[in-house]
Amino acid sequence: MSDRFMNPSAVMLLLTRIHDGNEEMLFQKRKNTGYCDGFYDLSASGHVDANESMKHAMCREAKEELGITINENDLEFVCMIHKNSNGCIYYNGYFKANNWIGEPYINEPEKNEELKWLDINNLPSNIVDDRYLAIENYKKGIKYSEYGW
Repeated sequence: MSDRFMNPSAVMLLLTRIHDGNEEMLFQKRKNTGYCDGFYDLSASGHVDANESMKHAMCREAKEELGITINENDLEFVCMIHKNSNGCIYYNGYFKANNWIGEPYINEPEKNEELKWLDINNLPSNIVDDRYLAIENYKKGIKYSEYGW
């Protein structure tokens, strides 16, 4: 297949819990990555490697970034966002988990300055753009969006 048909794909984790009756998600604050540093990102995110399923990539990224173990069967597909970011095209898959093993911690301190649980109905303005859209999609049950086209 020609390279002209190859676009990267990535996965993002909506790690959720109920706290004091409110649904919360875990966010990381990006640093030293060259992409949206100083903004909150979903708890774990990353590229899908060659010959790797999105669910497998999501479990791998959760282990690498948060030190937690998630079973692929515990992942719920939330949505797909086909993103155009200044000509860089991505297929981003968003998955939710509310069941995992271990306590999340910053496992990549060179890229992450903070982990914080936030109420999904009271989010700060400095959230990575398409991640905010994915959260809105999650709340509305929207399974597919396009961003940046």
